Amino acid sequence: MMEKMIFGRYVPADSLIHKMDPRSKLTIIFLFVCVIFLANNWQTYVIIGLYTFLMIGLSRVPIRFLYGGLKPVLWLVAFTFILQLFFTREGTLVYQWGVIKIYAEGIKMGFYISFRFFFLILMTSLLTLTTTPIEITDGLETLLGPLKKIRFPVHEMALMMSISLRFIPTLMQETDKIMKAQIARGVEFASGPVKERIKAVIPLLIPLFVSSFKRAEELAVAMEARGYRGGEGRTKYRQLSWKQVDTFQIVFLAIITVLLILFRS
Repeated sequence: MMEKMIFGRYVPADSLIHKMDPRSKLTIIFLFVCVIFLANNWQTYVIIGLYTFLMIGLSRVPIRFLYGGLKPVLWLVAFTFILQLFFTREGTLVYQWGVIKIYAEGIKMGFYISFRFFFLILMTSLLTLTTTPIEITDGLETLLGPLKKIRFPVHEMALMMSISLRFIPTLMQETDKIMKAQIARGVEFASGPVKERIKAVIPLLIPLFVSSFKRAEELAVAMEARGYRGGEGRTKYRQLSWKQVDTFQIVFLAIITVLLILFRS
């Protein structure tokens, strides 16, 4: 299951979203995270949902691939729904069994917050699926450029974030290999009491940390061998180019924001 994770993976395609400037995509993701909190009723969530699935359609990322990669994190969406269901004590009492009480407001908020979380996962995944790590680094470095005036390590920060995204699939694959090796030795991860499952995770974490440090050391040696000395004085082979589609996407998101303000409760 872990080797199907899509976070940090890039899917090459000839789509409108792939051709966009990474600066515009990063800006849209940042604005989307802010704008989605304007949704507070079913009309606004329908608008957000239509916008999200329109972006997925324009990206030409296969739906089956997207769904298969998101399955491992769907339990987080379900867990969010359950939390709201049992801990929201407002509205009409719908069901009661002993100390367990479910209210109408809890059901509504559970759906709203779960959908919000789900759309955020989809949009942030779309960024890494349609943008290479190098483009993300260049885009972040350009957007954070003004912070250089206060001696903020912009290049190092952007590089660190892009490397983190790039190594998420690698670490997931490494985790999957270690889990299969432990299962072959008789370790049970999916059955037994919760206490025993927690104990079974400890032998998984230690080799994973060792493998992570080993890969980090190999990466550092490789970068040093190629003459990497930080961002000072470095030039770029690929120059970023802002296109009309980038401006249109920003304006389109602004229109979505206005619609959310008009339709929200």
